[in-house]
Formats: sequence, structure tokens, C-alpha cells
Amino acid sequence: MAQWTISIVSQRSGVPASTLRYYEQRGLIQSIGRSGLKRVFGPQIFDQLALIALGRQVGFSLEEIGTFFNGRQQPTLDRALLSAKADELEAAIAQQTLMLVQLRHMVNCPEPDHFACPSFQKLLAKAGSVPGVKAK
Repeated sequence: MAQWTISIVSQRSGVPASTLRYYEQRGLIQSIGRSGLKRVFGPQIFDQLALIALGRQVGFSLEEIGTFFNGRQQPTLDRALLSAKADELEAAIAQQTLMLVQLRHMVNCPEPDHFACPSFQKLLAKAGSVPGVKAK
């Protein structure tokens, strides 16, 4: 079985050794032993690090990612947790899309003064920025 020291894993993965030690402390990865004073990792380490990176990219916390591993060498993906994260991302995308539409309106507003624009006034009222202004 192939084995890599922490320095080799760090070089190949681009993950700093300090982060690898932190991940090990959190239970996200496990060394398979030591070679002298250095931690040694098995061949699954690169897939595990890739899964951690993917999890972080889609918004999982390290605690949530830890449930994938739960002390096991072979991770298990909880479909309910994945579905909940997908729903969360979908809601965030919808909110960001609305913000983009609002910003584009402000950029392309035909009124010379934004505050004279009924659509802009509605945006302000929805945002609650102007006391007493109600959406028409």
C-alpha cells in the first residue's frame, strides 16, 4: 500500500501541513501511522481532501463535512444533508438574483433622479430604508 508523509501530502494537495494536522484533530482525516516523527497517510487521503474541498466550495461547514467521515476511512454522504444544502443554496441564489435585478434597475433607471422613479421608491419601501414610504 502506498504511503505518504504529511509533507508529501501537503505538496501534492496544496493543503498546508498545519491544515492537515487541524483536519486530523477534527476527525476529518486519519493518518495510518508514523514514519519516525512524521504522520503517514494512505492512498485515500487525496480523495478525502478533495471531498473536504468540494464540501467547503458548496458551503458546508467543517462540522457538517465531519459527518461524512464520522471516524471512517470511507466517507458516507448523507443525502438528506445534501438535499438541505441544495435547498439552502437555491434560496440564496434566488435572493442574489433578486438583488441583481434590483441593482440592474438602478443602473438602467430611465428617471434622471432615482428618487423620482416609482420602481426605485418601491425598492426603498421593501428594504424599509425610508420610514413612511409605502410601495405603490
